[in-house]
Amino acid sequence: MDGQFVNEHEIDMGMDVATMFSLLRDWVSRDEDRHPLDGLPVSSFDWEKIRSEEDSLTWFGHSNFLLSINGKKILIDPMFGDVASPVSFVGSTRFSDDLLHVIDELPPIDAVFITHDHYDHLDYPSIVELIDKVEHFFVPLGVDAHLLEWGVQSENITALNWWDEVEWDGLTIASVPAQHYSGRGLWDRNQTLWSGWVILGEQTRLFTSGDSSYGPHFGQIGEAYGPFDLTLIEGGQYDERWSYSHMFPEESVQAHIDVNGETMMLMHWGAFTLAYHGWSEPVERALLAAEEQDVHLIAPKIGETVDLEMLDVPISTWWDL
Repeated sequence: MDGQFVNEHEIDMGMDVATMFSLLRDWVSRDEDRHPLDGLPVSSFDWEKIRSEEDSLTWFGHSNFLLSINGKKILIDPMFGDVASPVSFVGSTRFSDDLLHVIDELPPIDAVFITHDHYDHLDYPSIVELIDKVEHFFVPLGVDAHLLEWGVQSENITALNWWDEVEWDGLTIASVPAQHYSGRGLWDRNQTLWSGWVILGEQTRLFTSGDSSYGPHFGQIGEAYGPFDLTLIEGGQYDERWSYSHMFPEESVQAHIDVNGETMMLMHWGAFTLAYHGWSEPVERALLAAEEQDVHLIAPKIGETVDLEMLDVPISTWWDL
């Protein structure tokens, strides 16, 4: 529409003056619980397990994961940088130490999946560091323009529309709808698409939601591709004032149910302050909702590698620092 991508169901992103003043008020009066007081520890990386051929998942905080599936190493929304912002001196800084150095230790990466072009998901410093290490990039339509500008070769990029499906090295890959928006500046709103991803291997069927508000698209994804062994569902950085683009944790649990997931992991928390709620509130609310809905939810530490054949991660409430 008018050269812009749109959601399947129209969302109203307008804010009146009163809402804008309320945002400013909350920003000025931010509480200390919006970030851990003493930083956030990162588990020692188990590089032997990470480099093995077994299906596994390692979380780097926020929506950044290393997935091992079918012997392939896949990064999802690799944001290893320190600031989720176009400039280093403005924006939320990472709770833990800068993780860019981790890229040097990673094994060769077969594929990178990007869900959309916001700074907390598509990080220029991370992509530049990864270019020589990555075989292929899968992105929503339009996001390829960013990668080309940053030096990724066109033959190493596949850009997909919603419901596009490809077979790639023994994996079934599908771009699926999300309810969100895109843009990295003042003048490029919705010039690129946003999406979730389905990644189907021999042993593991995985769905990652990307950023999205709750909607009927989750049921559609479940009908088309469910069941899933593991779902990575966004459920942090929420607020009633932008419920059109992000889910509350209770909605995240329902989205997991809608897509017909077996085990759920909450993402989009644990790295940056991009909303006004307590930094660990998302996982605490999700745990309560999961218990009420009889959903198996895992919450590994940042840096911890999870065996996807077991998916048995005892809840340790490691965030109670």
